Amino acid sequence: MVKCSLAMDIGASSGKMFAGYMENGKLNIKEVHRFENKIIKKDEHFCWDLQALYAEIVTGTHVSRDQGFTPKSIGIDTWAVDFVLLDEKDELLTDAVSYRDPRTDGMMEEVFQLISKERLYLETGIQFQKFNTIYQLYYLKKHHPEILNKAKSFLMIPDYLNYLLTGKKANEYTNATSTQLVNAFTKKWDKELLGQLGINKEMFMEIFPPKSELGKLKPELSSEFGFDMQVLLPATHDTGSAVVSVLESDDTIFISSGTWSLIGVENNFPICVTKALDYNFTNEGGINYRFRFLKNTMGLWMIQEIKRNYNDRYSFADFAKMAEETGDFHSTVNVDDDRFLKPKNMIEEVQKYCSETNQVIPKTPGQVTKCVFDSLAKSYQTAINQIEEIYEKEFKTINVIGGGSQNEMLNQLIADTTEKEVFAGPSEATAIGNLVSQLIGLGEIENLNKARQIVKNSFEMKVFRSKHKTEGLK
Repeated sequence: MVKCSLAMDIGASSGKMFAGYMENGKLNIKEVHRFENKIIKKDEHFCWDLQALYAEIVTGTHVSRDQGFTPKSIGIDTWAVDFVLLDEKDELLTDAVSYRDPRTDGMMEEVFQLISKERLYLETGIQFQKFNTIYQLYYLKKHHPEILNKAKSFLMIPDYLNYLLTGKKANEYTNATSTQLVNAFTKKWDKELLGQLGINKEMFMEIFPPKSELGKLKPELSSEFGFDMQVLLPATHDTGSAVVSVLESDDTIFISSGTWSLIGVENNFPICVTKALDYNFTNEGGINYRFRFLKNTMGLWMIQEIKRNYNDRYSFADFAKMAEETGDFHSTVNVDDDRFLKPKNMIEEVQKYCSETNQVIPKTPGQVTKCVFDSLAKSYQTAINQIEEIYEKEFKTINVIGGGSQNEMLNQLIADTTEKEVFAGPSEATAIGNLVSQLIGLGEIENLNKARQIVKNSFEMKVFRSKHKTEGLK
C-alpha cells in the first residue's frame, strides 16, 4: 500500500479525486476517481446536489484504497461564492443554490443603496459580480428573512462537505474572501458591513487559513473505510489551489483556464486603488495570506455549453480541430456579457450577438468555436493590458494552468494576441496545488517556494511563442 494524500477537486461540470505522494523529490499524482457534476432544477432554483457530491467523496476514498493507496489526509476544493445555511440542529435550511441562478438579478444595485460601491471595494477588495455571496444573502434577507432568522451556521460548499466528513464547522479563508464580506486587511468577517446589511453576524464561523488541520474523520467513516485520515484545508477556492502551481516569477501573469478564466498576478497585499475598482479587478485571498489580484472573465463554459447544444456529437478536441480549419473567420463577442452566463442555447446566443453587432454570423460548429476562442483571447488581452497599466510595467510571460492549458489552439491564440511567451501547464494545477498545500501542512514539504520548485520539476510545460514575432525573425 502506498501512503498518500487525496485531493478532491470539484468543478462546475465534473469532479476528480487524485492520490498524491512524494517520491525521489518529485510529486506523483494519480487520478483515482472521476464523476459528473451538474446543476439541477429544484423548487424553481438552479442548485448543486451536495449529497451526490458527498457520496462521490466517499466512493473515491473507497476506490483509492482498492487501488492500493493508504490516505493520510484529504483536502477538498470547489468553486467559490455558493453556500448553505444550517439551523440550530445543524440541518439544512437552504439548498445549495448555484451562482448561475437568476435570483440575484438587481440585488447588487439594491445593496449599493445601503453601502457605496467604493466603500465595499475599499474594505473587501473583491470585484463586483451579481452572483457574489453578499448579493445572494441580501436576496434571502429581502425575500426569505425567516430563513436568515433561523440560521445558526453559514458554510460554503467545501466547508459543508468538510463538516459531513468531520462533524466540525469552519470557514476556510480563500473561499470566504470570495463572499465580498471579509475585510481585506483584517482577514476577518467584516461585521460592520454585515450589520449595515442586517445579516446575522453570529452565523459565520471562525476563518481558518489553508494548511490548517480541521480534524479526523467521523468514527463511522473511519470504520467504513478501514482507516482514519486527517481532513486538511487546502485553498478550498479552486483557483486559490491552482495558483499554488504557478511559476514563481515577478514577470509572469497567470491564466487559470477552466470553466472560468482567471487572469492575474500574486501579491503580498491587496490593491484597492480606484483604477482597479474601475476595471473591476478582485483581490481574492490566497495561501500564506497572499492575494490573487485578478479579473474573473468568461472561460471554457461557453465551449462546454456549445458541446452540449450539439448533443455531445463532438469532443473538445474535435471543436478545436474544426476551429483551426475554419480559416478566415473573425467575428467576436463580448464574452463577459451577462447573456452568456446561462443562456437557453449558447450557439443561438453567440449568433444573435454577431447579428446585433452587424458581424458575419457563425453557422458551422467550427465557426462558432473559433468565434468563442478569438473572443476569449481578445478578453484576455484586455485584462492583461489593464494589469500592466495598473502595475506600470510590462509582464513578459504568461502561465496558463488548468484544463484549458491543454487547448493548444487557444494557447497559440493567446501568444499571438498578446505577443508574449506562453507556458502551458500543469493541466491539473488545482489538484496539484491542493496536494502540495496538504503536504506543507503535514510537514512533508518545507514551504511554498519549495513546493513551487517541486511542481516545476515534476510536471512538463509546453511553450507557445507569437507567430508574428517568430516570422519577424526570419
